[in-house]
Amino acid sequence: MNERYSRQTLFSPIGEAGQKKINAKHVLLLGAGALGTGNAEALVRAGVGQLTVIDRDYVEWSNLQRQQLYSEQDAEDRIPKAVAAKQRLSEVNSDVQVDAYVMDATPSDMERLLDGVDLMIDATDNFDARMMMNDLSQKYQIPWIYGACVSSYGISYTILPGETPCLNCLLDQVPRGGRTCDTAGIISPAVQMVVAHQTVEAMKILVEDWEAVSRKLVSFDLWQNQYTSIDVSRMKNESCPSCGDDPTYPFLKYSQQMKTAVLCGRDSVQIRPQAYREWNLEEVAGALAKHGGQVEQNPFLISFTTENKRMVLFKDGRALIHGTQDETEAKTLYHRYFG
Repeated sequence: MNERYSRQTLFSPIGEAGQKKINAKHVLLLGAGALGTGNAEALVRAGVGQLTVIDRDYVEWSNLQRQQLYSEQDAEDRIPKAVAAKQRLSEVNSDVQVDAYVMDATPSDMERLLDGVDLMIDATDNFDARMMMNDLSQKYQIPWIYGACVSSYGISYTILPGETPCLNCLLDQVPRGGRTCDTAGIISPAVQMVVAHQTVEAMKILVEDWEAVSRKLVSFDLWQNQYTSIDVSRMKNESCPSCGDDPTYPFLKYSQQMKTAVLCGRDSVQIRPQAYREWNLEEVAGALAKHGGQVEQNPFLISFTTENKRMVLFKDGRALIHGTQDETEAKTLYHRYFG
């Protein structure tokens, strides 16, 4: 066994047999922000065989306080988080296969990437994505670990298809809106605590120690010195559309039309076009330069600032319109400058 994992294999619940299982497993991580970078680094250091990282955003200066894989240069260059994460993770452990996808994952995208996945970890910032993961988990019988944090508060819950209540069963018990990191802030210890809960449950699943896996929903407020562990086993709903006797997987239905979404209190709107299209960024940058304004480009995206707005276009035609939460205004700007 590689000396790299010698201290981990000395831990008897893992041992050399458990380490071999970890080395053979594939984890999909949705989101490469605070929770995503923490989970990714821990799993790569632990020696997971393959890690798929999906994220739709790029590194900004406000991320550096808590998103541990990124550097000032990543923020300066606006590198997509998935790309920057892969680069750093490959430096941490070159034996791990890290696959990075810069995209706002749809159900069809996710289904395409689930082949051979043993575990999914939630590191997103919105419930649409979480409920999509929840339905995928039930449909394909893949365990997943929910996690969220804001301010000094955090929450985590492990979902085992066919055994535990799914997230849809627990909606009344899980906060869905209100405060975000951009409205209430966040301290890094809250992130680290959620990551600790998610990662340890992940390791239990990867070594197949099913008896040790927690079936409880845990939440805490580090600043207020509060910690709660709730037995939710009785909340499993046999008529749940996601995990009940006759599931319909409602959160996997996707209407093929332009999608807009206000991003997590960030004074930004995401525009996702109706169909995938591979954009030639050089041509787009040249066209934008004729409008005046400031055009910046890297191999992954274009940033265009004009009319007191900053617009970031990705290769797939998806765009982030910064400086507004008005979806109609965002659509107008998108069509004006990107066609």
